Amino acid sequence: MEITSGFILAIMVLAAVSSIQFFKGRKLNLQIMQHYLRSIEDVVKPEDKEYVWLGGYIGFRAYYRVNRDNVKKFEYTLTLLPRQSLLYFPIALLTSRHDKLYIVVKPQSQIKREAHLIQKGYYRIKPRIENEEFLKRETVVIGNREYEALYEKRRDVELLKYLVESLSKPGNIKHVSLTPSTNVFYVLMKPEPDTIEDDVRKILSFANKKLKTGPFSS
Repeated sequence: MEITSGFILAIMVLAAVSSIQFFKGRKLNLQIMQHYLRSIEDVVKPEDKEYVWLGGYIGFRAYYRVNRDNVKKFEYTLTLLPRQSLLYFPIALLTSRHDKLYIVVKPQSQIKREAHLIQKGYYRIKPRIENEEFLKRETVVIGNREYEALYEKRRDVELLKYLVESLSKPGNIKHVSLTPSTNVFYVLMKPEPDTIEDDVRKILSFANKKLKTGPFSS
């Protein structure tokens, strides 16, 4: 195959643009990580903390020991779109779709019953839910989104719905659950830099008030 000067020029331009995108995207992802780290830590105010870098500019995991009010531990994983990659970024928009924040709260109180709200159509591969076959099911509408509710008692879903509706953009909440076997309160969401502090504050408030004194706790 004959390699023309035009082909070589196109490769050189692509390489130059990819290099510029790498440095710009890397800087942006680092700024996003720093923003979320500072914002969440300022709200949670942990007594001890540990961060684990996920490699490259993908994101990080944070482990906070809180031991305050009804929150024993607050852990989260932030994964970001590969803004530094000119070629992979469009693919990631189709597969990952957005930045993700996975929050795991371990309360002091004991969660008694299983409950889930899962945004319909979000998961391509449905997550494994323990004892799913024994849970009741129904569709719950929050804003303009439909959620699949799985639960033992209907009032538990109402409280999870109350939480989702109280957050800045309910449609950003993809999965929220309470699992008694691991005693975990879990939230998967699309984070927003401008509202992350308020959302985390409300998630903590839910754990401190509803999980401590509501029907979830013993």
